[in-house]
Amino acid sequence: MSPSPLIVRTVPTLRRAVDNLRKRKATIALVPTMGALHDGHVSLVRLAKRRASRVVVSIFVNPTQFAPTEDFGAYPRTWKADIAKLAAEDVDVVWHPDVKAMYPDGFATRIVPDGPALAGLEDRFRPHFFGGVATVVGKLFTQCRADFAIFGEKDFQQLRVVTQMARDLDLGVKVVGSRTVRERDGLAMSSRNVYLSPEERQTATVLYRAMKASARRIKAGDAIAPAMAGGAEMIKAAGFVLDYFEVRHAETLAEITSRKDGPLRILVAAKLGNTRLIDNIAV
Repeated sequence: MSPSPLIVRTVPTLRRAVDNLRKRKATIALVPTMGALHDGHVSLVRLAKRRASRVVVSIFVNPTQFAPTEDFGAYPRTWKADIAKLAAEDVDVVWHPDVKAMYPDGFATRIVPDGPALAGLEDRFRPHFFGGVATVVGKLFTQCRADFAIFGEKDFQQLRVVTQMARDLDLGVKVVGSRTVRERDGLAMSSRNVYLSPEERQTATVLYRAMKASARRIKAGDAIAPAMAGGAEMIKAAGFVLDYFEVRHAETLAEITSRKDGPLRILVAAKLGNTRLIDNIAV
């Protein structure tokens, strides 16, 4: 049986744990999470272990990235199962602060990201979101002082935002993207998948199929607009309420008009019943 990771809940305790790792000449990889861990998170931990000699996983459900109408209180919390998964992967440290530790009384500083955070994708529907993400991730980077930080590509705009932030603010951490882990039928693994009813779970695979269909048409030389319109119709016909279904430049998230505009990424966000799902693929 694997030993349990060291669980730390205060910044001074975390500092001591990181200092002890550094004294042993360790390299450190951080995997930021909000818990409710699934095989996608496990894949991030495994990539972290390939990148560094020691792994820190943070578990913190960040209230500042939830709007008042969103599901902060209902967000799944599975602490015992999470720790069992991390122990099985030989994680070294779990950073599990409470809200008071992360945002103490008098906290008054926020990071307000620009660039990919204002691409007109997630930010158009959740304008509060990336300010909350950038602030908490900036704190995690400085608290854990990691050499690497591992993020999943499923939240692709988020990956671009934190990559830009780490570079712009000279935070000394290399952000590494990890491919999206999918169920056998193509649905991207997500903590929010538990909200889907059995019928919705079957329907949810349409997102991946629609992206693949549009990507095939673009690769075959079809014009961008009709190729994307076909995928959007598939999604809406399945019963989704579509927020966006767009192809963007894969690095800058800028709008594009043809395949020649650079590496391309298709990104989608849509609501099925009460569950909002996001996904993306490379073209």
